[in-house]
Amino acid sequence: MIEFAQVTKSFTQRGGSGGGRQVHALEKVSLSIAEAEIFGVVGESGSGKSTLLRLINALETPSAGSVTVNGINLASLRPAERRAQRRRIGMIFQQFNLLSNKTVAQNVALPLSLHRRRTAQGPRPPRGRAQERALQMLDFVNMGAHASKHPAQLSGGEKQRVAIARALVNEPDILLCDEPTSSLDSQHTDEVMATLLRVRREMDTSIVVVSHELEVIRGACDRAAILEAGLLTGIVDIAAPAERERFNSYSERARRYLEGETR
Repeated sequence: MIEFAQVTKSFTQRGGSGGGRQVHALEKVSLSIAEAEIFGVVGESGSGKSTLLRLINALETPSAGSVTVNGINLASLRPAERRAQRRRIGMIFQQFNLLSNKTVAQNVALPLSLHRRRTAQGPRPPRGRAQERALQMLDFVNMGAHASKHPAQLSGGEKQRVAIARALVNEPDILLCDEPTSSLDSQHTDEVMATLLRVRREMDTSIVVVSHELEVIRGACDRAAILEAGLLTGIVDIAAPAERERFNSYSERARRYLEGETR
């Protein structure tokens, strides 16, 4: 599905005198991610996690080595082909990236609307189809009742579920998640991760989760790569954690935890 073969990504760090030196964000990284796998990537800040994601969605190209997705070497694609490839890859971010002046439904439909404008020839997705698909995805993430609201009216966890719906609206083969829960409390983290597990279960989507939160990676992923200073130091099979108790609200979780009834 996704294959890194001896991938190095270097950047030039500018010096004060106008010169520069090469810095390896990733160095000779080789790994494979299977179809319908939830794959974690962990590491400290500056370890190369975000660079790895940008190589998968072809926002960066390797300085050496190759990245292939479904057998296609991404570096060999022409610009139009690269844009088409990106439409097969969904992306969710730490800060949600929702447009405040659009409703929840309009935010989710936005990728389809942009695709409609950019399509120069051939059939274009009808406007009604985009809205219908957006509402379908909102129902999937249990946010259908909030379709007419604006992002400011939502909690952080609700915003992230809207972002997941937006990432899924193009029916991607791959979903990339860049620190998807780091700005959320534990209750909303559980809700978002449960949604990602459902995406894998019902859509057979391959999911790559970048996070510094080891509990999040262990609770959702099948395997994880460990990065340190641009080097892949290991790939681990993740032991299934004990079933975590789920709560209907933050207040219930807080009360049970503080009273010592749960961990």
